[in-house]
Amino acid sequence: MGRNSKGTGRSSANAAAEHDELAIMVLAQFREVFRAAKLHFAAVQRVAGISGAQLWALTELHERPGLRVSELTQKMSLHQSTVSNLIEKLSGAGLIRRVREDGDRRVVRLQITNAGKKVIARAPKPARGVLPDVLAKLDKKELAKIHRSLEGLVKKMQVRAPEASKTHLENI
Repeated sequence: MGRNSKGTGRSSANAAAEHDELAIMVLAQFREVFRAAKLHFAAVQRVAGISGAQLWALTELHERPGLRVSELTQKMSLHQSTVSNLIEKLSGAGLIRRVREDGDRRVVRLQITNAGKKVIARAPKPARGVLPDVLAKLDKKELAKIHRSLEGLVKKMQVRAPEASKTHLENI
């Protein structure tokens, strides 16, 4: 039985075929993750009448009343302008309201309205989306392992889109 240069007993053609098969399986997993996210966003739009990003913002405001736009931006890991646009749409729909602080009128706090609470109640779960939900449920060791793997993957890509890191998944 022939041995390759690493002494594993497998032919290099066999190892290459196994590598290619594994790469295809990982690609299929990425497709499944993104397709599941898109299906969830479509269900949110159909049932709740708002986008997945808007539902996530509403949920954050429901759980943490009085957040400022900058705090919501951080919670959602999105661009400030993206969150500002979300706030405009939610406010225009009567789902949230802006409240100025008594002491410093420059500070604007965001509050969910009763109409916003009703939207959350009827919306498909998880409210933050399927991917953020499962990531939040992973233990730190699993999350760190995925982070390292994806970091290595991104570094090896010839085409990069670092601005996408602050874009909601339904807009990618």
